[in-house]
Parts: sequence; C-alpha cells; structure tokens
Amino acid sequence: MTDETTTPPAAPASGADVPPDHLAINPRSPFFDADKLSRGIGIRFKGVVRNNVEEYCISEGWVRVQAGKTMDRKGNPLTLKLSGPVEAWYEDLGEDAPVAKA
Repeated sequence: MTDETTTPPAAPASGADVPPDHLAINPRSPFFDADKLSRGIGIRFKGVVRNNVEEYCISEGWVRVQAGKTMDRKGNPLTLKLSGPVEAWYEDLGEDAPVAKA
C-alpha cells in the first residue's frame, strides 16, 4: 500500500505561499492578520494592479477601497465595495509568485 491515501496532495503545501481568501488592513476587523500583511500583498482587480485596497474577498469577488478623504463620524475612512474578479499574491515572493484567484 502506498502513502497516497495518507499524504495530502501538493496543493496545500503551496497554500502557505498564497494569501488568504479574505483579508483587511483595519486592525479592528476580524479578517486582519499583521503577519500576512507584513509580507506585502499584491492585488489585481479586474486586470489592474491596485494599491489602495482596504479589504478584499477572492471567493465573493469584491474589494473595498477608500472613498477619497471622506471619514465617517467615528473617524474611519468611508469605503466603496467594488465587485469583480480579484487576484492576490505575496509580493515578497517576486515576479513568479503563486496567485490566489477564484
């Protein structure tokens, strides 16, 4: 009998090199993860690399971006939720980094 039944496929091993499905830069969010953010996350939304993303969800296909300099009454920036295809990767892995996409 081989180890194929007990050994997971190679995909989970590379899963450590793919950003999470949902991530936010706001420390009060339940989707905030400082360790992952410190590596640098690249986001491509609708084919365009974006650097102003506050939060994203790959499986649901949306990003949140800040709406100018407008703030809510608690001092948090107002954000817009934009829908479309989202791709994410760790920038510290270089040009050929694995990309997480739906």
